[in-house]
Amino acid sequence: MKISDGFIIVDKEKGCTSHDCVKEIRKILGIKKVGHTGTLDPQVTGILPLAIGNATRFIQYLPQRKIYLGQIQLGIRTTTDDIQGEVINKKNWPIMSSHQLNKYLDNFRGLIKQVPPNVSSVHINGERAYKKFLKNEEFVLTAKEVHVHELVLKNWNQKNGVLEIKISCSSGTYIRSIARDLGKVLYSEGCLLCLKRINACGFDEKNSIKISDLKKLKEKNSEIIIPTIYALDHISTLVLTEQMELNFWRTGREIELNNDNFLYSAFLNYKKPIKIIDSKKNLLGIGFINPVNNNLKPKLVLNAK
Repeated sequence: MKISDGFIIVDKEKGCTSHDCVKEIRKILGIKKVGHTGTLDPQVTGILPLAIGNATRFIQYLPQRKIYLGQIQLGIRTTTDDIQGEVINKKNWPIMSSHQLNKYLDNFRGLIKQVPPNVSSVHINGERAYKKFLKNEEFVLTAKEVHVHELVLKNWNQKNGVLEIKISCSSGTYIRSIARDLGKVLYSEGCLLCLKRINACGFDEKNSIKISDLKKLKEKNSEIIIPTIYALDHISTLVLTEQMELNFWRTGREIELNNDNFLYSAFLNYKKPIKIIDSKKNLLGIGFINPVNNNLKPKLVLNAK
């Protein structure tokens, strides 16, 4: 298998940590420069995009939205806010229709504030919350704002107290917190029963691959790495064609731009990154517009091959 910069979309299995996946990919491909785009809890299945080689430098420029399919169990509260934790309280859930339940879900749509689970990767004075939890240390997590773009009620089972949801949300959103807080809104309890991520950072589950299958594909010399440039389709593109422009770019110097070489007005948002390529569509890096002089300012420059 030809190794190049880009992304491998791992279909993570239950019980496997994100770091386990990184270690396995390093071993299979024989390279050290592998990084994940954000951890996925061991009990959560689904896609985990991994960056290979120079693609690790572009992780921050990927789309941050995530999409999940999950089930919430009402009537139970646990120490971890999912079904794997120790049960600390049980309470009946109300009798309600799907329409009524959907109205309650309005509390978790749009911009919301949520307190992360105690068993989470949030830092507290330089240490992860879950490590403090495992040491039985007392601590308090503060609420943070997240964005739930879409929350769809797929099914409601009144008898079992289980609802199925599809949720599209910003990075850093904890579905376990939504399960817990939904229980409170209903004057009951709630915890996450199961969760699968089907889309993350612009990558879909249809492009994912199990690590066991990756080993077989390597033996067949198959191409399974998604080139970095394809992961940046959501970013505006600027083509550098002049040799002087290319020399300036590769040496990290600002480039004076004009209306002749690109649609100037499209790049006047100084906070948005611009994908830089050459005439052969080779990815050169990421730049921004300097608000002082409207020049192109290099931010991430790839070394010429």
